[in-house]
Formats: sequence, structure tokens, C-alpha cells
Amino acid sequence: MSRIIRTEPGPILSKVVEYHGFIYTMGVVARDLDADFKTQTADVLAQLDALLEQHGTDNTRLLQAQIWVKDINDRAALNELWTAWLPEGHAPARACVQAVLADPRVLVEIMVVATR
Repeated sequence: MSRIIRTEPGPILSKVVEYHGFIYTMGVVARDLDADFKTQTADVLAQLDALLEQHGTDNTRLLQAQIWVKDINDRAALNELWTAWLPEGHAPARACVQAVLADPRVLVEIMVVATR
């Protein structure tokens, strides 16, 4: 039976779960919730880079992304940062929806699935 690797497991979630070479991240939010949308998004993308690197992969190996934004009107700003972060030709399947997030200061949350 294949081993399941859980990174920093807690009582309700793990930061990452790896199984059969697939990497599933938690929903990542910015560390500074008082920052503006672009700053929060840049921080989330940097955190995703670190999580993927920790598991021996990167954003060229993304399969899927789920993105939640507090205000769908921020989608253009999100896409600007997203396309700058994502290497050309490596776009994953993606959903981006407006949502009520757990903390009203959270402006964006991103969860990805990648492979090694």
C-alpha cells in the first residue's frame, strides 16, 4: 500500500497531503490580513511556491487550482499576478469564485493540486 505523507498535520487539516506523487495543498491565505488584495495574492503565491518546493515540485506541474476571492471584481488583479507567476504553457484547470471566507479580512484563498 502506498504511503500518504502529511505535512504539518493538525486537528482539522494538513498543509499538504502527498499520495502517489500527487500534491494537494490546503487553501492558502495571506499571512498579513491587513494587506491589500495584490499584496495578499503575492504572499499566497509565494507560500504555494514554498509548499510545492518542499514536496519536490513547482508551478510548472500544477494540475488544478481552486481560487476563492472575497470580491469577484478583484479577478482582473488576480489574473495579472497569476499569469506573471505561472510559466507560459503551464496553466492548470482552474476555478475562481466569489465566496464568503472564514475571516472577513481574507481577500483571496488558493488551493492547488500538483504532481511531481
